[in-house]
Amino acid sequence: MTSFIENVIIDLQEKNTNFSQTTFILPSRRAGSFLKNILSKHTSKTIFSPEILSIEEFVESLSNIVSSTNTELLFEFYAIYLKTIPKQQIEPFDSFSKWSQILIQDFNEIDRFLIEPNQIFDYLSAIKEIENQHWSLEEEQTQSIKNYLLFWNRIKTLYKLFNESLLSKQKGYQGLIYREAVENLEQYIATHKNKNYIFIGFNALNKAEQHIIQELLQQGLAKIYWDIDSTFFNNPIHDAGLFTRQHKKNWPYFRKENFNWISNLYASEKNINLIGAPKNISQIKYVSELLNGIQVDKNLIENTAIVLGDETLLLPLLNSIPEGINNLNITMGLPLRSIPLSTLFEVLFSIHKSSSKALYYKDVITVISHQFIKPILDDKGSTYSDKIATYIQENNIIYVTLEQLKKLAGPKEELIKILFSSWLDNPEIAINNCSKLIMYIKGYFDEEKDKNLLPLEYLYRFNNIFNELNSLNSTYSHIYNIKTLHNLYKEIIKNESLDFKGEPLKGLQIMGMLESRVLDFETVIITSVNEGILPAGKSNNSFIPFDVKLENGLPTYKEKDAVYTYHFYRLLQRAKNIYILYNTEPDVLNGGEKSRFITQLEIESKHNINNYIVAPKVTKIEQQLNSIVKNADAVKRIQEIANKGFSPSSLTNYVRNPIDFYYQKILGIQEFNDVEENVALNTLGTIIHNTLEDFYKPLTGSFLSINLIKKMKSNIEDTVMFHFKNEYKEGDITKGKNLIIFEIAKHYISNFLNLEIESLTKENEIKIIAIETENNVQINIEELNFKVNLTGKVDRVDEFNGVTRIIDYKTGRVDQGKVEVVDWKNITQDYDKYSKSFQVLMYAYMMFRSKMVTLPLEAGIISFKNLNSGFLRFAKKESQYTRTKEQLITEDTLGAFEKELKKLIIEICNPEINFIEKEL
Repeated sequence: MTSFIENVIIDLQEKNTNFSQTTFILPSRRAGSFLKNILSKHTSKTIFSPEILSIEEFVESLSNIVSSTNTELLFEFYAIYLKTIPKQQIEPFDSFSKWSQILIQDFNEIDRFLIEPNQIFDYLSAIKEIENQHWSLEEEQTQSIKNYLLFWNRIKTLYKLFNESLLSKQKGYQGLIYREAVENLEQYIATHKNKNYIFIGFNALNKAEQHIIQELLQQGLAKIYWDIDSTFFNNPIHDAGLFTRQHKKNWPYFRKENFNWISNLYASEKNINLIGAPKNISQIKYVSELLNGIQVDKNLIENTAIVLGDETLLLPLLNSIPEGINNLNITMGLPLRSIPLSTLFEVLFSIHKSSSKALYYKDVITVISHQFIKPILDDKGSTYSDKIATYIQENNIIYVTLEQLKKLAGPKEELIKILFSSWLDNPEIAINNCSKLIMYIKGYFDEEKDKNLLPLEYLYRFNNIFNELNSLNSTYSHIYNIKTLHNLYKEIIKNESLDFKGEPLKGLQIMGMLESRVLDFETVIITSVNEGILPAGKSNNSFIPFDVKLENGLPTYKEKDAVYTYHFYRLLQRAKNIYILYNTEPDVLNGGEKSRFITQLEIESKHNINNYIVAPKVTKIEQQLNSIVKNADAVKRIQEIANKGFSPSSLTNYVRNPIDFYYQKILGIQEFNDVEENVALNTLGTIIHNTLEDFYKPLTGSFLSINLIKKMKSNIEDTVMFHFKNEYKEGDITKGKNLIIFEIAKHYISNFLNLEIESLTKENEIKIIAIETENNVQINIEELNFKVNLTGKVDRVDEFNGVTRIIDYKTGRVDQGKVEVVDWKNITQDYDKYSKSFQVLMYAYMMFRSKMVTLPLEAGIISFKNLNSGFLRFAKKESQYTRTKEQLITEDTLGAFEKELKKLIIEICNPEINFIEKEL
């Protein structure tokens, strides 16, 4: 394949062009590297390298003006705005920046297309006056309407003063540079008559570019080479040839001179594949499969380009490149907002926008766990990040102070101060702290530069951003608070990227659609060819209405679509193998249905097109329930647990799911206890249990009286508060949900004590026998040759009118049906239905075996969410349909329970029975 650039070089050689005296002008810098390479291959003798410029660089040299960054333009424009607008109507910088960037872009378009500014601004102002007469029925205009119309009238003044200010500093936006270049063109030509200019591969040109190129052509100082195919050029409705048809028709130069070139390459044989894939990642994974096939041929991979319609897919693509492809050339940059360091600054801005001196624990943990901070805190064997996180967790701290963090950080105190010292809503302090942080991190990564080149590059780019912010704010002082600084920071990193460096002529080429200009490849892979992406479709990011743009010759979405149509078809002209991928699952965020480009290709019927849909191979995953063999270590651990004692909760845990018992009891893996922002249910339960223990423990062996209960009620507030502080540590219970839960705890206890008073009022006698009693009894199991103990703490044992009761408190809701048994075999099988019955019977069994109670007795639950039901007694029913039930626990009851209990323990201890996961 002979590329377009190569054809141009060959043609110029045939015309004996002196390349050393020639300036090549291309649509982009990227193409310049390819031109140099091709020129070197076609030059047999040593020559001075020609000057190679992008069109922007060439126009800038004509204008003698330096291009300003978007941020510089924004600051300069606000300075003009402050001088022009009355004080009472001035908007703050952050709200100004949102609409002013659109206005600057409109200025840019007006200048690039050489529109008379006063004419268009007067036209816009008149339109707004007419519109106002339609939507305002009031004879007298309101102040807001007056301000609205004044804004449109002032745009002309803003434009004039803005341009004058920029020109006085020899700076400008692109449109201003183009307008000045046109103004300087005559003088430039007069002083550069010996120059020779070659324009290569242009398509859509603004009026300023057209004027400059036409003038150079008319003066005989330039040649221009178009890259257009007859298929598109000769078709009057094909958008790929829209601009070249206009240029040939409208430029006086082409009335006498040839139009170079109209080729006929698109009709050549091509292997075109249209591939639909669900979602973006599927497209990228399929690109990886294509590359696996291509990389076998080294020459083929050297002549392959991946063109990303959606440039946000760069990172997934880089992670999917096959191992055999070692050389990559990435033309596009990696957006700074995708770099890990950006997340760190985003969190810091979020923290310091708040005026609170206390730091939210999640923000603190996010910062100290960040990949750029944790290695520094944990440097040389220290574990300060873990120490801080553990302290916060163990003390249940929701809001931590800077002083606490500094004490915990030890020698890393300086880093903590940089990260968490208040910015005092002062942009200067914020920028200074961010710069300090960058240098602090750099000092760490500098120690091993060879291993940390990429992080150092990240730091360098962000250092430049904060330096720019500092310089601009020092000059203009427009940033008044952290919120404004944050908004501006986000705008900057949205438009900035980290450029990759590599050998531009070697290996696989990865680029965006615009970077493909003038370049040709034998194999082309284009992704995300969906409506809304390729082409981008309609957008209204302008103050100039559509009809006004048409009236004044400004580009609309129609022209922008035509630009992408040209680039798309130009990629196909010389390519032999073409893979066009699109997303089959369109949505609002990731583009619409497959692109009109694909439909157009299919309708044209100029090539054989292979259509197919790809999808990831999804194998059916059948749920495999874990089965853990009881090896010697597990058996030994079970015997240790048996000797220490099986608790009711551990046994019911086994009944619920044996695999959980294995993880928690055999391996000792416990659930992670995160900071409780809101009081957890288990914490609430502990507080209620502890409060009732404080009230009733001193009364062991005594009968309750109404006066005693009333005394308890008077102490509810203080006792509950004490236990909240003890259990909830430094958590705040003075507001929000926690305050509600604190009140609920008091309410539960108050209601419980009222229930006791009501019972005593009815002349019932209640005697406290034991409170929070620890039990540890041995159970004889003949099948086991080692000692087995049972252990557990009983909340309360009392006598109610002479009948012994074993009571278990539950803060959650429990109904009577949950403490009734029909078939004894089910008590160790169905956790949901019988776990409560199992617990109270085990407490009764242990208390009886330890001779702390005698039979018969009652055992049951008091549910604080179901207090109206009172004491929920365990009962044995003959069937689920009968109302007859036995509520007294006798030797027969405990004997039946003991039989099932022993079976359960034997199963746990049996080395032949695995721990088998239950399907929950």
